[in-house]
Amino acid sequence: MSIKTVVVPDLGGAESVDVIELSLAIGDSVELEGSLLVLESDKATMDVPSPFDGQLVKYLVSEGDTVKVGDAIAELETTSNISDAPEQAEVSPVDAVSVTAPIEPPVEISQSNSPKDRPESVNKSELEMIVDHDVVEQNELDQSDVYAGPAVRMLARELGVQLNAVSGSGPRGRVLREDVNDYVKAMLVNGSTSTQGTASGIPDVPIIDFSQFGDVDTVKMSKIQKITAANMQRNWLNVPHVTQFDEADITEMDSFRKSLKSESDARGIRISPVAFLIKAIAIALQENPIFLRSLAGDGEHFIQKHYINVGMAVDTPRGLVVPVIRDVVNMGLWDIAIAVTESAVKARDGKLKPSDMQGGCFTLSSLGAIGGNGFTPIVNAPEAGILGVSNAKIQPVWDGQSFQPRLMLPLALSYDHRLVNGGDAGRFMTQIVKLLSDIRHLAL
Repeated sequence: MSIKTVVVPDLGGAESVDVIELSLAIGDSVELEGSLLVLESDKATMDVPSPFDGQLVKYLVSEGDTVKVGDAIAELETTSNISDAPEQAEVSPVDAVSVTAPIEPPVEISQSNSPKDRPESVNKSELEMIVDHDVVEQNELDQSDVYAGPAVRMLARELGVQLNAVSGSGPRGRVLREDVNDYVKAMLVNGSTSTQGTASGIPDVPIIDFSQFGDVDTVKMSKIQKITAANMQRNWLNVPHVTQFDEADITEMDSFRKSLKSESDARGIRISPVAFLIKAIAIALQENPIFLRSLAGDGEHFIQKHYINVGMAVDTPRGLVVPVIRDVVNMGLWDIAIAVTESAVKARDGKLKPSDMQGGCFTLSSLGAIGGNGFTPIVNAPEAGILGVSNAKIQPVWDGQSFQPRLMLPLALSYDHRLVNGGDAGRFMTQIVKLLSDIRHLAL
């Protein structure tokens, strides 16, 4: 019998997280990979599994605490023969961490400190404000001792907000994104700010007492729901959207896909239309690199990416998440089909890591399995475009002599008009249609 200390494992990109749930009671038994507690970051909810069988002696943290990788979180009594193992071996593997995440981020998160990997674009809401660079520099001097995460500090710098003037509502007074946004809104309403520059506010939606019309419930939004809503609003307000529509004749593609059923069964892989769509998008991005751009933070440059990673929106019980499939242009259809299936399963099981949802260049949002004739997807900034796909239907198409029944797929391309012009978008969409209508071009 021995007492072992469990520490916070690698969080897959998150630097610090909040403890939101203690899963056991003192004295409870826990099996290997059984849940010890639940952590939440700005981007995800993570279930921390036990690194071995044992019995909970005590928790070293409380609900509401903030922890980081390597912090001690619990003590377990175990009979396992692990006394000779290094302490790091007690940390559970990253892929055991479960994640539920929204569409994120307002900025791309870099994984190094080199200039080429720094955030490519930061969005500023009209609700927030236009900032003078002198104020940003002063912020960096005045707010180093404020309890706030890196993403919140970046937001505050871009908005010119002094973090030491913001009241934190998080655990132990931690300043959250919502606190910064609420502070800015209050300054706008009161007609005074601590920054230079001007901004025009957007009128609030009137508050209505809906209970006067019938029975209602007031349900608190989850952190993920709030972040998703904020990101959608920020992207809608900051990106000058244009949406272009077209249809692709996927009759032959669908026939070919169905002919692969025997091989699909033998491989144990389901090849869906999404695999063809992602492959077509990758080729179109390679041929139209303007869609691989993001605006730089200074507003005077753009970042040209030389990699092709495609995000795939997945509808889950926890909300909408966007896992990213990397280096798609060098993958075949079977490889893409495997990646699509694995990403969708991990998303629905809540096992995506934050790093699984970073680095996207372009997003595919498909509602084909749900239905509908079309929709206007919102650009997932700092990406330059997103392709929305609706339900394919048999339609009569004139072939020059008669109408023929063809399977037509509605497409909607939304793009950031600051980076992409109508002609660029037209060429991109035309190539997508060509690739889907004659899949032989996918092999060229």
